[in-house]
Amino acid sequence: MASEILQFIIYGVLLAALAWPLGLYMARVFSDERTWLTPVLAPIERGLYALAGAGRNPAGQHWTRYALAVLAFNLVGWVFLYAVLRFQHVLPWNPEGMAPMSPDLTFNSAVSFVTNTNWQAYGGEATLAYFSQMVGMTVQNFVSAATGIAVGAAIIRGFGGRQLKTLGNFWVDLVRSVLYVLLPLSIVAALLLAWQGVPQNLSAYVDATTLEGAEQVIAQGPVASQVAIKQLGTNGGGFFNANSAVPYENPTPISNLLEMLYILLIPAAFCFMFGRMVRDMRQGVAIFAAMLVLFTGALALTYGSEIAGNPLIAELNVDQPAGNMEGKEVRFGVGNSALWATATTAASNGSVNAMHDSFMPLGMLAPMLQMQVGEVIFGGVGSGFYGMLLFVVLTVFLAGLMVGRTPEYLGKKIEAKEVKLAILAFLVMPVGVLILGALAAVLPVSLASLQDGGPHGFSEILYAYSSGTGNNGSAFAGFGANTVYHNTMIGIAMLFGRYAMLIPMLAVAGALAVKNVSPASAGTFPTHTPLFVVLLIAVILIIDGLTFFPALALGPIAEHFALLSDQTF
Repeated sequence: MASEILQFIIYGVLLAALAWPLGLYMARVFSDERTWLTPVLAPIERGLYALAGAGRNPAGQHWTRYALAVLAFNLVGWVFLYAVLRFQHVLPWNPEGMAPMSPDLTFNSAVSFVTNTNWQAYGGEATLAYFSQMVGMTVQNFVSAATGIAVGAAIIRGFGGRQLKTLGNFWVDLVRSVLYVLLPLSIVAALLLAWQGVPQNLSAYVDATTLEGAEQVIAQGPVASQVAIKQLGTNGGGFFNANSAVPYENPTPISNLLEMLYILLIPAAFCFMFGRMVRDMRQGVAIFAAMLVLFTGALALTYGSEIAGNPLIAELNVDQPAGNMEGKEVRFGVGNSALWATATTAASNGSVNAMHDSFMPLGMLAPMLQMQVGEVIFGGVGSGFYGMLLFVVLTVFLAGLMVGRTPEYLGKKIEAKEVKLAILAFLVMPVGVLILGALAAVLPVSLASLQDGGPHGFSEILYAYSSGTGNNGSAFAGFGANTVYHNTMIGIAMLFGRYAMLIPMLAVAGALAVKNVSPASAGTFPTHTPLFVVLLIAVILIIDGLTFFPALALGPIAEHFALLSDQTF
């Protein structure tokens, strides 16, 4: 236990140490300043603009034009990916002769990867051709993540700028997100993973005979490149059905540590990027501190529940020195499984190295709650940070009410328009999780997908719609999601969760961008102090606790108390 806690501390230190310089670098990229990669990449960047007919310096866009550009680009990406998946049987690089996906599964999968959710209602190595993996899924892993980074950068400009009419140019931000951030990091990450034994080839699948004499088909393919961007872009969709629990995706303790760092690296860097771009690093550090405290609390709950083991097994006087090992890889144990589960649901990543369906009830509670807060505890690349800014707006509004002043953030007054837009964005998660989840909990066509009854079965539904709406993509292993109903409804939840939050937050940034900065006075509530960090954490916990606690009480909390009464489901 002590060694695992030490690993948690090392992970946190490494994350902060890597995120700080990366955040400063990203701030230079999106402030159009020179970086060490500029001599190499600037000619490529200008060439891309020239091919697009945009000139060397594309004009800035009002928030409405920026949002329309995002929607148009994502729509084209969805159509392209839909076509690839439906026609993969006639496309090249298909040595196993994979058949086309069904229309409902194709709709769901294309929506999933375009929205940076990467929910998979299919088995990757048993469903997708190499062409679909690389040209379809991996490309969307890059551009969907780049979309989130671009929107995050635009929103930061709105919060930190002074009397701006534009938030930047989406096409420029998109290109820079890929060229200067995602591509260099992914190349380094893929090389490190290949060094650890992750395959990277186009070979046919291998037929093997096991030691027991059974026949086994071992998948090959371009794994390292997809795993690198799936983690760095908080995509999470695995090359293999069992995701990063498969040795080919995650062969060693070093690859496990690297992949966990990749999950939170860019989301954490956004805090320091924000601090530099608004010219007050204390603001970014305060938000990072709030995220880290919430992450630590979630990790403590998950790890504490799993290391304690199963009380029903304890009643049989059976020792559980390693904790609850059901659904976990022995090579990772409880500690690394709990850390991964906390990281992947704090970010909108969704990759797994253990099966969350096998966690103890309270062990699954923290990951579920992290998704339900909108995945703002680090969150997705870009999307997690502007989700956190939503709560910052609500916090300064409540603080202003308490001191009897017009709320301000970064010297700008937060008025009725910004608060209404923030509330509109906040309602995305309750609508997607509670309303669509409630329908799934009562309709017979939905209930047929459940593996278990009682509160655990309800947790399967609650987790699925929390994952879809929160653009996470992880799932309970026992939930049969590949049906026409769930493919359609979870697809709708993913679309709603992505764009119904993105557009209002762009509108908030647009409203703040045109405002001037008022000088701080004696009555100004400081937003970089420990008091603000505590208040921000309290607002997140109270608002989301009141929203989702009744549903959680019917799922994992009810199952926990039932388990203590020797009842299983």
